[in-house]
Amino acid sequence: MFDQESSLIAARFAQLAQTRGAQPAMTFRGDERKPDHTFAYDFGKFWRRVERVTAHLQASWGVQSGERVAWLGFNHELQLVTLVACARLGAIFMPLNFRLALPELQQVMDDGQPRLLLHDSAHQAVASALQGQRLQTTHHDSLIATAAPRGLPLPQVHSDQALLLAYTSGTTGRPKGAVHTQAALLANARASHWAHAFVPGDKVLSTLPVFHVGGLCIQTLPALLAGIEVVLHPRFDATAWLDELAASRPTLSLLVPATLRALLEHPRWESTSLQSLRGVIAGSSTVPLAYLQALHARGVPAGQVYGSTETGPISIVLRLPDAMARMGSAGWPQPEAEVKLVDSLGREVGPGQTGEVCIRAANLMCGYWQGDGEASIAAGLGLQDGWFHSGDLGQRAPDGCITIVGRSKDMVISGGENIYPAEIENLLVSLPGVAECAVVGLPDARWGEVPVAVLVRSPDALGQALGEDAVLAHLQPRIARFKLPRRVVFMDSLPKSALGKVQKPALQAELIRTNP
Repeated sequence: MFDQESSLIAARFAQLAQTRGAQPAMTFRGDERKPDHTFAYDFGKFWRRVERVTAHLQASWGVQSGERVAWLGFNHELQLVTLVACARLGAIFMPLNFRLALPELQQVMDDGQPRLLLHDSAHQAVASALQGQRLQTTHHDSLIATAAPRGLPLPQVHSDQALLLAYTSGTTGRPKGAVHTQAALLANARASHWAHAFVPGDKVLSTLPVFHVGGLCIQTLPALLAGIEVVLHPRFDATAWLDELAASRPTLSLLVPATLRALLEHPRWESTSLQSLRGVIAGSSTVPLAYLQALHARGVPAGQVYGSTETGPISIVLRLPDAMARMGSAGWPQPEAEVKLVDSLGREVGPGQTGEVCIRAANLMCGYWQGDGEASIAAGLGLQDGWFHSGDLGQRAPDGCITIVGRSKDMVISGGENIYPAEIENLLVSLPGVAECAVVGLPDARWGEVPVAVLVRSPDALGQALGEDAVLAHLQPRIARFKLPRRVVFMDSLPKSALGKVQKPALQAELIRTNP
């Protein structure tokens, strides 16, 4: 069976169906059709669904090699099935960020020009409003609800063909589509296997959005390719995440700072057993140390994966055995990645010095999507001689361990001294009464720039009583004097992108407008 599949990704799932057909592949909870029902699929059934979806894409919707198939909706098991079906057809899977506004989604549609848009019921109205040349739109259930023709010829698919078109969040300007080949996704799966050290019996709890490479490619797709069961939720819910620990006893999960905070603030956090977890991976360049310490205090090591939409994303990893000893570090490059730190002139910096993180690896994108055609992604648009320049600043220890200290564009240069906002933000978030925070640089006649801290108070008594003096008193013994914020501003909320990232340019503009 699997030796007849020219797509290496599809061949792997065909092999799993043949050799481990009765082994659990995916448990899906929270389907819109039956919210309280659990759908369970072994690898045999998963592959049969892939075959049916492939045939419907081909026969019912006319999807051909190189064409894009877009998905708009919450996490769903058919999302993964459709991805593998696209791999068989040489088509390109294009997951859409359902958090974007309609005009933002239309920008993405205009750029990617998908042939078919699949959606769930919750996003049907938005899907119907989106337009595109030759665009067809249907509910995703149409791919599986009826029998499909058998024996349709499949195209020859090569490993360097594009399979995933993932759009950046568009924090600065128009979203850009990072193109990942089948070979790159397999290389990323190998990196994930190394990062997590998957073992038989592992079970991954997946709750982050699969429209993003973090939710899709750090654990979910690599686990399935490794023959590891995935428990998939439509979206993150702190109560559902805690309930799942008792229901299915997962061993691994992926969290980001916002979801970690939601768990730590949940009234059942302390009383819920975390015994099944052998570790949690934090998918972010910087995670507040207080959050990591809270996990470690419960006996759960919190590793980290550093990367971006463009890098696959697994580039630098703090693996679970090192998590407690090197807390706060990004870790070491994955085995198939080269990482260099360079100064503003492109020269590599030495240990302990700060430089921009640049990555070259087999799981990098092949370029940004630009127009309708393979030629537009073959030139490595967005790469420099094969290297991706991240814009993040890092420092490398003598043993090779890398720590991310901030973004180059966020760095504040005050009186000739470099100040990295992430360092101050990590200290602020540990202060009782602080719900959220951001540090930005503002123009100053004497120093050039000065750091300003912007805080959102928590709704409790500690938050409501929090003032500037208490904030500065918390920071003074912990950081150098030149790093102390010159002002502390309290706001009701911080401007954020659709992915929840603080939009610091917008925050700076607001502060300048209100306090010129």
